[in-house]
Amino acid sequence: MAGKPKLYYFDGRGKMESIRWLLAAAGVEFEEEFLETREQYEKLLQEGSLLFQQVPMVEIDGMKMVQTRAILSYIAAKHNLYGKDLKERALIDMYVEGITDLMVFIMMCPFLTPEDKEKQHTLITERATNRYFPVYGKVLKEHGQDFLVGNQFSWADVSLLEVILMVEEVSSNVLSEFPQLQAFKERISNIPTIKRFLEPGSQKKPVAGDTYVETVRRVLQMYYNVKAN
Repeated sequence: MAGKPKLYYFDGRGKMESIRWLLAAAGVEFEEEFLETREQYEKLLQEGSLLFQQVPMVEIDGMKMVQTRAILSYIAAKHNLYGKDLKERALIDMYVEGITDLMVFIMMCPFLTPEDKEKQHTLITERATNRYFPVYGKVLKEHGQDFLVGNQFSWADVSLLEVILMVEEVSSNVLSEFPQLQAFKERISNIPTIKRFLEPGSQKKPVAGDTYVETVRRVLQMYYNVKAN
């Protein structure tokens, strides 16, 4: 029997959080090794574990996988969360890519100054309500099913719930004009595997704080200032 997937990243969200979400949605238990020192990171580099010299890295099925998109695609396909045919897979890819575009704005926030963070929060809310959420609300309304693609729970649904909750942390009433997304959030949050991941004590990470930021900067030796978009 294959061992549990092992995730190598920091003790925080970042690019690894979507991988945690997808594994949890699939009902897959996983282990984590948190990078806390530069020495840990350099050891992975020296071992050749980081193909492009960066994390996230996931040990799974005898592979040391890097590149977030590749990891997510593999997990989705393995656990029947990637549609039933090429057309459905293309739709899932398209919806996930849109969600990822929005997530990028959010993932930058912990590394910004308080002034720039406030500006970024305004931008996130504007982009979510004017560009992204209208699309997903329209898809759900026109599709007429409980899920974004086909009539089956998929990676796209996991990603959409993740980003909805992320944006709500910035603006708590952001779904007020999107009844389809409100109903979607309620449905998907109550899928048993998702419900467990949302409970206290799970491996879901909280909003990043100063300790996470300083750890990332120390391990990756990144001390430059990040600017808001």
